[in-house]
Amino acid sequence: MTFKQKILNHHLTLLQDKIDVYRDMISGLADDAQNDAKSSAGDKHETALSMMHLEQEKLSAKLQEAINFKGILGKIDASVSSKTIAIGSLVKANGLQLFISAALPKITIDGISVLALSPQSPLGSQILGKQIGDVVEVNGSRFVIEDVV
Repeated sequence: MTFKQKILNHHLTLLQDKIDVYRDMISGLADDAQNDAKSSAGDKHETALSMMHLEQEKLSAKLQEAINFKGILGKIDASVSSKTIAIGSLVKANGLQLFISAALPKITIDGISVLALSPQSPLGSQILGKQIGDVVEVNGSRFVIEDVV
């Protein structure tokens, strides 16, 4: 398995874990609301249900975001390599390993830190289409493209 495949698999696993947790939490809130509806009455009851509903909405938004990110990653073929930076490229710039995919947490694979960047982020949008040796400037910082996989 290549380094890029390890990165992709790690992110997919993390996202699936998040999706599972969010679904469990939403299900737990729905159960709590149903149980609360059977045993309570009055203003306190309405407030508790409203709070549970708001929490469910927040979790649903996070769940949808995780599903969307997983969809983006699912379209990436880690075996494909290109000299031009595109979605799915692993880029080395200024000593940083950047995985162009979605805005995901920093991970460490084989002792190497990898930052996942959205192509819509300031740096991600600037380096798309670039090649080894190209230089981009983002927020006053210069990034030299050292390698593209």
